[in-house]
Amino acid sequence: MSPQFGARLVVAITPEDVGRRVTVRRVDTGGFRDAVGVLESWTGGVLTLRRRDGSTVEIAEASMVAAKIVNPPPRASSTGG
Repeated sequence: MSPQFGARLVVAITPEDVGRRVTVRRVDTGGFRDAVGVLESWTGGVLTLRRRDGSTVEIAEASMVAAKIVNPPPRASSTGG
């Protein structure tokens, strides 16, 4: 019988990370959902993330199962051509 390996889910962000780019995995009625964006606020148990397209998503702190800070998205290259 082979051993089973599972991912360890860790919430590694805090309200002090407002202004940083984060990824958040949360549990939803249909399973897990992910959101990536700049953490704009974390008040009253609700996180607000601004996505790259400018839209915002609100996430209940109690629904988070994993979260971490991520690097900024890569810049689009300009290869004049």
